[in-house]
Amino acid sequence: MTTPSSVPPTSEPWPDAANHPPPAVPADAAASGPTVWPAPPPAGAGDERPAGRERPAGTLFPPVALPPVGPKGPAGWADRLRTLPGRTWRGREDDPRWVHPAFLGLLLATAVLYFWNLTASGWANAFYSAAVQAGSVSWKAMFFGSSDAASFITVDKPPLSLWPMAVSARVLGLNSFSVLAPQVLMGVGTVAAVYATVRRRSSALGGLVAGAALALTPVAALMFRFNNPDALLVLLLTLAAYGTVRATETASTRWLVFVGVMLGLAFLTKTLQAFLVLPVFALVYLFTAPTGWGRRWLQLLYGTVAMVVAGGWWVAIVELMPASARPYIGGSQDNSFLSLTFGYNGFGRITGDETGSVGGGNRMGGGGGGMWGSTGPTRLFDGDIGGQIAWLMPAALILLVFGLWATRRHARTDSARIAFLVWGGWLLCTGLTFSFMSGIFHQYYTVALAPAIAALVGMGTDGLWRARHRLPYAAVLAVTLAVTAWWSYQLLGRSAEFVPWLRWAVLIGGLLAAVALLAAGRITGPIGGRIAATAGLTALAAGLAGPAAYALDTVSTGHTGSIVTAGPRVQGEGFGPGGGRGKARGAFPGFPGGQNGMNGGGNGNVPGGGIPGGQNGQNNQGGNGFPGGAFPGGQNGAFPSLPGSQGVPGTGTEDGRTGRGGFGGGMGSGVGGLLEGAKVSSEVADLLKQDADKYTWVAAAVGSQNQASYQLATGEPVMALGGFNGSDPSLSLDGFKQLVAEGRVHWFIGGGGMGRSMGGSDYSSEIASWVESTYTAKTVGSTTMYDLTAAPKSAG
Repeated sequence: MTTPSSVPPTSEPWPDAANHPPPAVPADAAASGPTVWPAPPPAGAGDERPAGRERPAGTLFPPVALPPVGPKGPAGWADRLRTLPGRTWRGREDDPRWVHPAFLGLLLATAVLYFWNLTASGWANAFYSAAVQAGSVSWKAMFFGSSDAASFITVDKPPLSLWPMAVSARVLGLNSFSVLAPQVLMGVGTVAAVYATVRRRSSALGGLVAGAALALTPVAALMFRFNNPDALLVLLLTLAAYGTVRATETASTRWLVFVGVMLGLAFLTKTLQAFLVLPVFALVYLFTAPTGWGRRWLQLLYGTVAMVVAGGWWVAIVELMPASARPYIGGSQDNSFLSLTFGYNGFGRITGDETGSVGGGNRMGGGGGGMWGSTGPTRLFDGDIGGQIAWLMPAALILLVFGLWATRRHARTDSARIAFLVWGGWLLCTGLTFSFMSGIFHQYYTVALAPAIAALVGMGTDGLWRARHRLPYAAVLAVTLAVTAWWSYQLLGRSAEFVPWLRWAVLIGGLLAAVALLAAGRITGPIGGRIAATAGLTALAAGLAGPAAYALDTVSTGHTGSIVTAGPRVQGEGFGPGGGRGKARGAFPGFPGGQNGMNGGGNGNVPGGGIPGGQNGQNNQGGNGFPGGAFPGGQNGAFPSLPGSQGVPGTGTEDGRTGRGGFGGGMGSGVGGLLEGAKVSSEVADLLKQDADKYTWVAAAVGSQNQASYQLATGEPVMALGGFNGSDPSLSLDGFKQLVAEGRVHWFIGGGGMGRSMGGSDYSSEIASWVESTYTAKTVGSTTMYDLTAAPKSAG
């Protein structure tokens, strides 16, 4: 529910808020009696502020005044932009003096937390850092999101998330800070956007609680310091939620167009994941906007057009451009971005049918989720996933149900219920998708839930805190706090060696605060107020202590590789290749039969015994490998190598925070190069840089992680054969032979991705076999290299 606001004529410049104060709103709806609002505007009435029907007295979510609005249209934008810094610094005129300093302090604390120890992660995910390096020296590579400056192949995502990093690298130079700093700024922006969205309908307390909850979410502290696309995706989705709330306030076409633009840009960030919230936002607007049905449908059409244009222009260019004039679309099996969008990066993630992926469309093991863990309604609470995102999820679900119940009799256009529907729909739609998807799923995907959880906690806490003097509402608040404290106790228990006293402090503090909140409402006078204030602060500390400790652990440690997780080591964690953090020194964790993320031993078959061989990154000898013998057991701790590669022992770290491990934990050799790049010695880098300007690519390597390491070490283009998994049909053997004959590729580096064995094309394996049989191997340190400009063996 919103109220009419004083709007200056459009011919006047944008005024100070003090000159156009908002209408008065009763400070206490219970004391002022029923408030009657004017009737809703007729259909097609434009962007007039909506109204509602009579609202019962004593409501938990009383009507609030919106900030004053300035002139609309192009003529007013100059004045709005001119006064934006001052209005941002001052905040809302009706806020208490402490509010804006607290908000700015929240943003500053978030920035300090996320910038702290930032460069410890080095190149973070080298797969994307290599594309940033390419984009920092080639505008074409930047536009397409190519893995190399010569634009042989793209990353397996749209390029929008790479552009801020590439621009940063052009300005600041290519280094760890320039690559990761844009993500930190996105994190600060997301916290601000959540605060602003919650603040439009709740008190400043609710907005600050929501912002703090988001900033301290462990997976947010991880991904807003990492160079995967998720940081930009979450920022854009949060801005879309803000736009949806603004649009429903006034049936505003321009804000609905803004939502469409944000969702379109989110699509250019991480394809169809951006649209998980689309049905929610569209339905909320369709059924709640304060205007007629016809206008609502027309406005949604405008928003859809904006979304298609914002997200489709780049796709149209790529699809219409001749394949010979652009790089190969990485991750696809047919060089089509649309195929990548709806297959590998789209519905394949839901069904598990992802040709060319790590799973290859053939799910293994049990539990309903194959090699990516068990699926089901508890997935987001289980294992190490719970420690990423689920700290406040029970509270968010309780408060969502409570908020919808509390607003059940409110008008259709009520802004409080709209806010619960927007954030609650986001949480449920995205959370259920993550819970039941059978394809590739990583723990860090859950960062997409963080804004919704934080907003629901902030709004629900705000409403219940105002009504805490009434026993039923105090009881709901106390139960929510007790559940949160108990759940934090459980999550902290999964890392028994991590600050062991904290779990008891959280549990005891939370339970005592819950009891005190119940008692405070029964005690009148200053004593009751002091008890309530103390209990509130204790409750806030107990609710956020667990995620804050995990977040601090996360920022104090570097994270590298393709699969990373936040927080300390969790007992029994890990699933899928690499197990998320390379637990047990590079073991292949998490398959049925394995224990605590270690290889289960047994006869070496997956069912009942985990992946072949024992523990500590060693597959031991023999074993039957995968069913069907696709991967016979290696020797001396090595996972079997692809043609031309050298098996190496697992090298994942004991504390498991680097994302290393997986497939034996090898570093850039054999299958190990799939999830973590190679360690490139100075001798190898110097060798590759010799006469680099004579070649289009100084080297070729199977798999993008393998390629990225050598490219980042040299600053020269390296060809990623087969894309990320080495399974893309990006270049045939005949095509590679032609490039070699033309003298465009200097070296071939042994090792790399999975190739045909995991689905997709076997072109990369054919090329590796041909190189191995045709050219003489040269070992530099632990790296096997082939000089493609030397005379072949047969001619020697």
